[in-house]
Amino acid sequence: MKMTLYMMGYEDVSSAPSDPVEKTIWTFGRPATMELTHFWGTENDPEFKGYHDGNSEPTGFGHIGITVDDMYKACERFERLGVEFVKKPGDGYAFIKDPDGYWIEIFDLNGIRAIVNNLA
Repeated sequence: MKMTLYMMGYEDVSSAPSDPVEKTIWTFGRPATMELTHFWGTENDPEFKGYHDGNSEPTGFGHIGITVDDMYKACERFERLGVEFVKKPGDGYAFIKDPDGYWIEIFDLNGIRAIVNNLA
């Protein structure tokens, strides 16, 4: 399935690195950046059941993600606070649930670097 990632934020892109790996890490490290994912053709596909991480009913909303300074320390804090985990830290990211059951992805820039380097 073809997909496109759109990054919405406020930044002077002239300061972005030209190397694709470093540019990806730079992009995920910007303050107040929102990632939007578009799965091509799904809006016209009656067989498409929906992409929904964290929704009990498919509504088209997947999840939000936040960048923290240290994913492991943040997840230790979430655990102390009794936050429910969908996926414990590892592979560069974790998923927790908000009080309404929606998924929140937790990652840090070191995790993004590892993921991008594995894809490159």
